Amino acid sequence: MAHRVEICGVNTGNLPKINSAESLELIKKIQNGDNEAREYFIICNIRLVLSLVQRFGSKNGSDDLFQVGCVGLIKALNNFDTSLNVRFSTYAVPMIIGEIRRFIRDSSALKISRNMRDIAYKAMQAREKLELRGGEEPTLMEIASEIDIPLSEISCALDAICDPVSLYESVFSDGDSSIMLMEQISDTKNTDEKWIEEAALKEAMKKLPDREREIIYLRYFIGKTQIEISEAIKISQAQVSRLEKNALARIRENFN
Repeated sequence: MAHRVEICGVNTGNLPKINSAESLELIKKIQNGDNEAREYFIICNIRLVLSLVQRFGSKNGSDDLFQVGCVGLIKALNNFDTSLNVRFSTYAVPMIIGEIRRFIRDSSALKISRNMRDIAYKAMQAREKLELRGGEEPTLMEIASEIDIPLSEISCALDAICDPVSLYESVFSDGDSSIMLMEQISDTKNTDEKWIEEAALKEAMKKLPDREREIIYLRYFIGKTQIEISEAIKISQAQVSRLEKNALARIRENFN
């Protein structure tokens, strides 16, 4: 009894199997216009498509990838040349993967430049090659050396093609309760304490005379020097320094 495995709604246990000789014989019949042989051949190779779809994970939408993979399978069958003396699967795999990658790239909500996509795919190909050669997952430095592309460009390209993650995605589930990603992310910059301080500072600034408020704004919000401020508002640097000290003293009083 065939082992039942459901992938994309397809029971792989019901899929027929053919060997290399049978595959070649079917292809010859297909090329002579045998539609029944064509349909049977495609069904026999569905398992190949499913195995490749699994490489890309479920986050990309397995059903859509399965359909796209089948398109790649049909294209491979239409273009296969028996005189190449290679197995059909060897010829079909890169074509199916190419269709799937193209679909993922074109359907992405984030548009990435062609150059960056090319770098990312070169890096992924190099990763697979190095992994087969060494038996371990290569480092980014090894990948960069293999394809002679700067490490920083490879890192940016691989990050760019990663799927964005929703803040509402569940990272933990226990029965009826779950924790979303947004609940695990803390903002150390925009804290409640800092928001209160900024609100208090704005209130203190409102109580300053116009000239002092302008100097504080130019000095601490725009980042200008006392000399630059003196040139901008047409007073001496000494006056700017005195007004700045007065303003800071007023602000401290309001905070206290």
